Amino acid sequence: MSDTARDRIIDAALHLLDAGGPEAMSTRAVGAAAGVQAPTIYRLFRDKDGLLDAVTERRFEEYLAAKTQRDHDEDPVQDLRRGWDLHIGFGLANPAVYVALYGAPRPGGPAAAVRRSEEILVAMMRRVAAAGRLRVDESTAAQVFHAAGRGTTLLLIATPEAERDPQVPLLAREAMIAALTTDAPATGAQDPLGVAARTIRAALPEADALTRAERGLLAEWLDRLAAPGR
Repeated sequence: MSDTARDRIIDAALHLLDAGGPEAMSTRAVGAAAGVQAPTIYRLFRDKDGLLDAVTERRFEEYLAAKTQRDHDEDPVQDLRRGWDLHIGFGLANPAVYVALYGAPRPGGPAAAVRRSEEILVAMMRRVAAAGRLRVDESTAAQVFHAAGRGTTLLLIATPEAERDPQVPLLAREAMIAALTTDAPATGAQDPLGVAARTIRAALPEADALTRAERGLLAEWLDRLAAPGR
């Protein structure tokens, strides 16, 4: 267990969250488990929502580390599969934390850790786009892929473990892969101009030969060329 009061509180709250969900994380229960008074919790975390953010971020950071520190597959589409499997695995291993993060919209927007996860997914989609294998722009692809992964994970969490069909996450994953990517760089009838625009757009941040203003202008043009029904 960690030594500082803040870390002791997070450790205690995380244990209560895992055992009984957010409802078990009452200020009284957390204070008793961490050996601190309620004013200490309010001083360090403002309120219960602030504490919940800190607790879920602690556990989520471990998942993000696994997602970012692993070796990338040479095939960027295969990397998407591995990322999907990691996401599903995290949710099933940490159902209370996952539901606290993804179960309902937050008034102030997603937690910081969730935003970082979304940025990682966009970067993964950018690799697919740079390989000429993405059917839509990386932002749209990331949102669709994330929505499917989030919904699949919440469905599995809500299903009793003995009744879960292991084919569900695999079929959902492959449906998303088929909808968003191609087996090889698209050519001919598969909108070569749009594919080329998305491929260049994905590599544009690395174009040091252009100024920031030039990259911005070129990005606008490429986005228009990549848009469906342009």
